Amino acid sequence: MMSDRLIVLNKDEASVWFIDAGTGACIGQVAVGSHPHEIAIARDGETAYVSNAGGDSVSILDTTAMKEIGRIEHPEFRFPHDIKISPDGGKLYIAVTYADRVFIYRRPSHELLKIVPTGQRLSHMLAPTPDWKRIYVPNLGSNTVSVLNTEADEIETHIVVGRKPEGVAVHPSGAFVYVANQDDDTLVVLDADDHGLLVRQPIGGTPVRLVFTPGGQYAFTANRGSHDVSVIDTKRHREVKRIPVGRWPGGIVFDPAGARAYVANNRTNDISILDVDTLKEIGRFDVGIHPDGIGYLAAG
Repeated sequence: MMSDRLIVLNKDEASVWFIDAGTGACIGQVAVGSHPHEIAIARDGETAYVSNAGGDSVSILDTTAMKEIGRIEHPEFRFPHDIKISPDGGKLYIAVTYADRVFIYRRPSHELLKIVPTGQRLSHMLAPTPDWKRIYVPNLGSNTVSVLNTEADEIETHIVVGRKPEGVAVHPSGAFVYVANQDDDTLVVLDADDHGLLVRQPIGGTPVRLVFTPGGQYAFTANRGSHDVSVIDTKRHREVKRIPVGRWPGGIVFDPAGARAYVANNRTNDISILDVDTLKEIGRFDVGIHPDGIGYLAAG
């Protein structure tokens, strides 16, 4: 039986590595398009999508065979970045940064269903609510987060949050939206019902990713400027610790139990392993050149 695997995107060598999550051994490599950035894994675990931001395409991977089986391309793709798959598996959402649009495709046919302009600049990430009624889209160039209604697949509104927002996630309870602003070095917490501001506080330097633990106890932000991870206690919406990691941390993923976090360190070419109970780094795995996006594929 195959063990749990990390799927790591190495930007500067245009590769995807499949890593044994227990040993750190590389068990497979796949060549993809230029500068792969983000990954989405289908619920059945058999298919993954990788955004080739520098190559203006999305690679489709067979995770069992560990090979590329196709690509999604479009004339208006300019720096495709974050990718999300709807819970029923029927839709694929792609934030295309320099097009300022969200592209929506049908799965598994990959027929283009709709292109949604955000009306903002540099629309970069996608953060769905637990019920998937909304997706929050941070706009790096407009200092806003757009709210995409998934029933109509239309933009509802924009929320001013801070300078250069990038990391964004919705708490598993659905009650709060967390946003990390790169140029402010701040965390913003919004009420998910009315989008009112609840908290604004300083965190680590240049936060670029924000992920909640599976149970929602903590939020972790990858702080590219200070080379650490901020740990936010979600009951108080307060930073309680910073964990030093490698240089230029980016993508963060948790194992399904929430016991460990894996952080891709872009400039030390490795993955930090964090123990969520002790909030300490307990090891590292070496990977390819400039790792950033990372996914977790559970066995079975």
